[in-house]
Amino acid sequence: MDYLKDGAEIYRQSFAAIRAETNLKGIPLSIQPFLLRIVHATASPEIVSDFAYSEDAARAGHEALSKGAPIFADCAMVMAGIIKSRLKGNEVICTLYDEEVKDRAQALKTTRSAAAVDLWKPRLDGAIAVIGNAPTALFRLLELIAEGARPALVLGFPVGFIGARESKEALIAQAQGVPYVTLKGRRGGSPMAAAALNALTGPEGGA
Repeated sequence: MDYLKDGAEIYRQSFAAIRAETNLKGIPLSIQPFLLRIVHATASPEIVSDFAYSEDAARAGHEALSKGAPIFADCAMVMAGIIKSRLKGNEVICTLYDEEVKDRAQALKTTRSAAAVDLWKPRLDGAIAVIGNAPTALFRLLELIAEGARPALVLGFPVGFIGARESKEALIAQAQGVPYVTLKGRRGGSPMAAAALNALTGPEGGA
């Protein structure tokens, strides 16, 4: 079978194709790596029409990482997708499976994903929050922001038929000055969320 086997060349051709097929018009240069990485993760250049962001997202993310800020992930799949070798000592944390989460969720009559976000509170200010699964996690994060929490950046990519669209619309409308990157609608998922974080650490600004 005749196929391309050189990893570096596959990478080069992939991003050349992505740039050729993705409409980057109007997307700030600092934001383009987020979009390019997400398209790379999904093979879907058409998602550009649903791509939403605050223009200071890249600056905020780079500054947070340079200061050693922790990265909070809402699920293990997001954690697994983050390229940790490119981080500079930043801790990647997922509290979903902490012992107290199940009891907390039952007591608060909410999901485990939302209850897990409560455990971020002591270190949430200045941190990066990466959500690639549960809409309730993003909703709870927005409630904490309304209460005064100030993460450096929210990468919000929950997926699904119930609450995903609404949680991302709430992020866009109610971020209260907290920088964010998201994708409108039902589409999302851990690969998108991890790709958005990796855009901050990849070569050539993430491309």
